[in-house]
Amino acid sequence: MHTNPAHTSLVAVGDSFTEGMSDLLPDGSYRGWADLLAARMAARSPGFRYANLAVRGKLIGQIVEEQIEVAAAMEADVVTLVGGLNDTLRPKCDMGRVRGLLEEAVERLAPSCKQLVLMRSPGRQGPVLERFRPRMEELFICVEELAERHGALVVDLYDAPSLGDPRLWDVDRLHLTAEGHRRVAEAVWQTLGYEPEDPEWRTPLPASLPPGWAARRVADARFARQYLLPWIGRRLTGRSSGDGLPPKRPELLPYEGPETVS
Repeated sequence: MHTNPAHTSLVAVGDSFTEGMSDLLPDGSYRGWADLLAARMAARSPGFRYANLAVRGKLIGQIVEEQIEVAAAMEADVVTLVGGLNDTLRPKCDMGRVRGLLEEAVERLAPSCKQLVLMRSPGRQGPVLERFRPRMEELFICVEELAERHGALVVDLYDAPSLGDPRLWDVDRLHLTAEGHRRVAEAVWQTLGYEPEDPEWRTPLPASLPPGWAARRVADARFARQYLLPWIGRRLTGRSSGDGLPPKRPELLPYEGPETVS
């Protein structure tokens, strides 16, 4: 049931998905679903405040260490937490530790806000996802159990047909396009109880002819050169794409921005 609530503040916690990659703005910064959601909420609530603590590449342990206490201290109306997926993509992943850290994060955040929002993250169709699917689904079972225990909402993006479509993913095959982020913002908006603006966000894109064999090989080569090999290099050297980067919006301040969801 849609209640059209009026929230006065939002804090977003997580990694590159919440930072907004690859929804690139002309100035080189990233927008993403959390910014789009904040714009909608601000339009309904004068003086609305927004913070986004997400940093690309963060593992769940880093999110707990660097973001959770900060987010809890802000005592926002709504807190979104999406984390652990980067862990599942690592060759060596201790899922017991991931579950324990996620539980620690939820236990700290849930009492600090009026509504905690968790997610079953979207998964791109393709062979890479198939390799890591069991870990992802184990993570999502944990998310659902924690949500039930602590009164959190769960946004189910994983089972949305539209968000599995490779056309809604950037060329790096890890991050959503602007249209993908728009659909995520709509999903969170509806889960929070607002009247839908796009009831069909889950609907798949219209069918199109798949690219030919040669085009696929060119795309695969580009992906390997520009994204896969650097990603492997960072894993081997213990580096992250987010090393040294500050949070996107580190303070809970009145929201001002041009971002809208149409």
